[in-house]
Amino acid sequence: MATVADLKLSLRIDDEVDDHLLAGYLNTAESYIKNAVTDEVAEEFWQREDVSSLLDTASLALAATYYNNRLVVVTTSINPVDLTLSAIIGSLRGKYVRYQEEASTDG
Repeated sequence: MATVADLKLSLRIDDEVDDHLLAGYLNTAESYIKNAVTDEVAEEFWQREDVSSLLDTASLALAATYYNNRLVVVTTSINPVDLTLSAIIGSLRGKYVRYQEEASTDG
């Protein structure tokens, strides 16, 4: 699992002022990604080496987006398209389908 230290490194934050906020963003990002891939609890899937690194990267990217776009009211229109996050979620969905197929043939 990605850590607050990882997120701070990616955002180039040196102090501890926003650590609690960053931890919340990181947890929210991970939950969002897991729910975007599957609504089932599949901890074994998320712990696979080929999956956990993708989850970490996507979680860091989304948490950084949450942190960098904290304003509720803005004077200009912002239309963020996070292609990295979308691509990783798509990849994880494909891996999850294969994971389910493997489980059904092994079972």
